[in-house]
Amino acid sequence: MAKNVLGSDLEACCFNPLTGFYRDGFCKTGGKDYGVHTVCAEMTAEFLEFSRAAGNDLSTPVPQYEFPGLKPGDRWCLCVERWTEALRAGVAPRVVLESSHMSSLEFASLEDLKANSINQES
Repeated sequence: MAKNVLGSDLEACCFNPLTGFYRDGFCKTGGKDYGVHTVCAEMTAEFLEFSRAAGNDLSTPVPQYEFPGLKPGDRWCLCVERWTEALRAGVAPRVVLESSHMSSLEFASLEDLKANSINQES
C-alpha cells in the first residue's frame, strides 16, 4: 500500500472528477509519471489561473481525454513541482495531507505542506 506524507496509508483524493496519474482517484506515482502527480489539492480560481498562465490549462474540458476541466473546489492530483511554484507565487491551493503521496517530500517540505493543508491540525 502506498504511503502519504504523514507516513500512513494513502487515502483517495477524488473520484469526481476522477484524478491521479493512473486515473484511479489516488495521487500515486510510478516510473512513467514524469510530472510526479502526488499532491492532492483543492482547486482555487487563483491557482487555476496561475496554472493556465504557466502553460497548463486545467479549467478547459478536453473530451478526447475524458477530462472535464476543473473548477474551484475540485480536488486534483497536482504535479508537486507546480504546487511548489504556486507556493512561491503565493497562490498554492490547500493540500489534503492524507491523500498526498510520500514522494511529494522529495520536492516540498512537510512543513510547507502542513502550513497549506486543509486540516492544519495534522
